[in-house]
Amino acid sequence: MGAGVLHAKTAAARFSLNRYPPPADLAPFVDFWWVVRWDLRGQPPHEQSILPHPNVNLAFEATGAAVFGIDTKIFTRRLSGQGKALGIRFRPGGFRPFYGKPMSTLNDRVIPAHRILGLAADQACAVIMADTAGDAAMTEAAAGLLRAARPAEDPVAEQAAELVSLITRDPGLYRVAQLAEVSGVPARQLQRLFADYVGVSPKWVMRRARLHEAALRAEADGTASVNWAELAADLGYADQAHLTRDFTAAIGIPPTRYAAGEPARA
Repeated sequence: MGAGVLHAKTAAARFSLNRYPPPADLAPFVDFWWVVRWDLRGQPPHEQSILPHPNVNLAFEATGAAVFGIDTKIFTRRLSGQGKALGIRFRPGGFRPFYGKPMSTLNDRVIPAHRILGLAADQACAVIMADTAGDAAMTEAAAGLLRAARPAEDPVAEQAAELVSLITRDPGLYRVAQLAEVSGVPARQLQRLFADYVGVSPKWVMRRARLHEAALRAEADGTASVNWAELAADLGYADQAHLTRDFTAAIGIPPTRYAAGEPARA
């Protein structure tokens, strides 16, 4: 739940979300830590929808520690009672050195962390989920787990992260041929690199980045203030209909209804 939270204003009233930068020695692999806490005792459960980014997450919860591959569709989490969770959002490609296999094999999967990181993952989870553990103690326990398993830095993983960052920084990049031109990496090599280190294709990353921007703009401006045709053009869509089709396919409702506050649908 570290990023991609839909209807963030509504969500902020149901749970707290804090993000922390990783220590310098883990920064080549980790984007940030995220800590979620909620207290819904005496209140109805909350269904939170998330539009995932191209990042693997390692999450520590009451049910245990697990590695979450990239969800290619919308992800919904149900919160009830009182609880907390700590997550590690890896940089695109950043989990590949720990996993040692093509990241595409993790897509839409949740794997117990001990299968990849050993029993130390369960031990770290016990420390993290202790009632007395504050955010600093939780993140330090997670950092200790990664340090114990720390692989050698992989220059290809760094390249993958830079390529994804290039896409997300430049809304004008919406074709793989463009990315190949500005990066100097041939299109076929890009496809192989993304499948192996990121888990999804460059085109998927481009489309998802545009949808994140559309969701942010829709929520910030409200349905009455959004010029949908202009927004579609800003994001590189041929027309408003193409934006509406992509948005509806990913989030489950058209952007106008999302802007009006209607919940996303898995």
